[in-house]
Amino acid sequence: MTNAMIIFNASQELAENGVIAYTGRTAIMTLPDGTPAEYKETEAIHTFQEWKKAGFMVQKGQKAIAKIAIWNFTDKANKALKEKRKAAGQDEEAPDPHYYMKEAAFFSASQVAPLEK
Repeated sequence: MTNAMIIFNASQELAENGVIAYTGRTAIMTLPDGTPAEYKETEAIHTFQEWKKAGFMVQKGQKAIAKIAIWNFTDKANKALKEKRKAAGQDEEAPDPHYYMKEAAFFSASQVAPLEK
């Protein structure tokens, strides 16, 4: 499952539980089997860094509305691989590109304000 689908599913669940709001708009998406499905659009949720890239800043004192495990990319070897490489006499710092799941803090649109320029 992609990060986009993980975040979409989490935002739908958060809205169903009343943590974030629905926008009042509906949209249609195509499911993997090709059938269309209508869904209610939710308030946007992003990580701190994604809000910053979009030109917004999380307001002071706001706490994350959810912690969601998403895919993260790295090219660094983990500790176990480094030890294995060291024991085999290989370069333990050699790149090891891979994805792993990492919990990230998400904030809603109601918790951010535009960055001042």
